[in-house]
Amino acid sequence: MNSETNISKKVVVLGGGISGLGAAILAASRGYDVFLSDRAVVNDAFAKALNEHGISYESGAHTLEKLIEADVIIKSPGIPDHIDLIKQLKQAGIEIISEIEFAFREEREVPVIAITGSNGKTTTTSLMSYLLETAQVNATTGGNIGESYALQVAQKPADYRLLEVSSFQLDGCYEFAPHIAILLNITPDHLDRYDYQFENYIDSKMRIAQSQKASDYFIYNADDQAITEALKNKDIKAQLVPFSMTQELKHGAFIKDNQIIITLNNTLFTMPIQELALKGKHNTANTMAAATAATLLKIRKETIRQSLQSFKGVEHRLENVLKINKVQYINDSKATNVNATYFALDSMEHPTVWIVGGVDKGNNYSDLYELVNRKVKAIVCLGIDNGKIIENFAKCVDTVVETSSMEDAVRVAYRLAKAGDNVLLSPACASFDLFENYEDRGRQFKAAVRNL
Repeated sequence: MNSETNISKKVVVLGGGISGLGAAILAASRGYDVFLSDRAVVNDAFAKALNEHGISYESGAHTLEKLIEADVIIKSPGIPDHIDLIKQLKQAGIEIISEIEFAFREEREVPVIAITGSNGKTTTTSLMSYLLETAQVNATTGGNIGESYALQVAQKPADYRLLEVSSFQLDGCYEFAPHIAILLNITPDHLDRYDYQFENYIDSKMRIAQSQKASDYFIYNADDQAITEALKNKDIKAQLVPFSMTQELKHGAFIKDNQIIITLNNTLFTMPIQELALKGKHNTANTMAAATAATLLKIRKETIRQSLQSFKGVEHRLENVLKINKVQYINDSKATNVNATYFALDSMEHPTVWIVGGVDKGNNYSDLYELVNRKVKAIVCLGIDNGKIIENFAKCVDTVVETSSMEDAVRVAYRLAKAGDNVLLSPACASFDLFENYEDRGRQFKAAVRNL
């Protein structure tokens, strides 16, 4: 048994998705007595993997008597803390942690680069992964994207672990201490999981740095008021490395004369913004964060430059799909909150037909009014309940149309758009009313565009 872990012999994994399966396989590989419990039906491929590793499980229900025997519970990030089952398990005095926390405890010796933020974390993680690959660093990429951290610890030895981490994953972290933590921004999101208190969500994001040591680095957005205010009240031991789009910094990354400038430990890196593969202000900030981390890792300047010039971007994030009759169709399905959609609309340089809607997570749309007035010629609502969107934007645009399927939404947008316009899917909402997830929503959008 790992001598550094607090975990006793009996491990229960709650949730049989990607993170749950990874945690169960890692726990089994370490010789723990593992039981997985999923309220939904475990899919066939996952059930096969559990059987192959000799992991016992239940599917379609949670049996409290079996769960309460645990010394530690590894909880899926999709399961909220406020449900009765979790309350009962906490009352029983059982430690409940996330898969990220568990994997870290099992492999403390491999340094972690962890990236979080309300927006841009997938793009920044993907860019960082590309940087490491170009520099021929032996690193895995996972967490909130791709394979679970735990599965990689179990099966893929590496010199570095690069992780995208969500607030839900951080909520179950206590000892998790990345060598380099990146916090891109904090804007209201998932407030339904945080008692509609923005402060609770801020606390969740700041957990990424709570256990870092003085030899670690915390790269953060110095333009983000939520972060700079939180830093005043938190005892962060890591070395602070800010990045800014608006202020000149003696230490960190900033913009001057349309150039990214990074000054760190007597190292100077500069690169013209127009040479960056990722366009738009928000992507310049994401690029600065990744390049700062690469500089701390002592990756060669020429390798960093080459990577920033040639990176191709991320599917479902401002992804140009097709141009039809001189109309550009853009897939930004990953914009599941207002702030992400703000960036998308802000980057539109032509009149835009905006496809918006889904499961509202407590959205405040007021930040979008000015942009919608200026950039949007028509709105196509795509959701089961579009009332709040119509109420907010009916005065901003003349045309608002309700639809209930992606095919219908794309056909309506096709009729509304003229040569030179954009059609932008940027929902500002979660996808679970009509789609499996944002990837399914994005793929359906691309299929519907190709079928026009």
